Amino acid sequence: MSHHFTILLVEDDDAVRLSLRDFLKHKGYTVLVASEGVGAIRQLLDHPVDLIITDYRMEIFGGDYWIRFLEKFLPSMAVLVTSGFLQPEFPVSYPVIYKPFDYHEIVQKIEEIRRKKEDRHDGRLP
Repeated sequence: MSHHFTILLVEDDDAVRLSLRDFLKHKGYTVLVASEGVGAIRQLLDHPVDLIITDYRMEIFGGDYWIRFLEKFLPSMAVLVTSGFLQPEFPVSYPVIYKPFDYHEIVQKIEEIRRKKEDRHDGRLP
């Protein structure tokens, strides 16, 4: 189902980051982790990534600056934002899953994104 699909999980809450990482690995995804935006940039420089799942509110390089960085420097990257802080009326250009969330809801969103990425590549010349 999810082979060769690499997710960068950016979350400053250790318990959430580690438990979601383990859950996603169990589902067959390759998962890289970072606890804030600077660590995420390091991961992005070192590894190819298909999707970034990121918390919105983080102490170091999080929030609006992190989202603006992604929009400007990785405009074609698939991004899924998680947040207990954002309100639905707050404009964010990426899909948002609000905390507390169900891990199965995250997997549904990942699979939607994975299918869209695969569909875009169908029929294209290598």
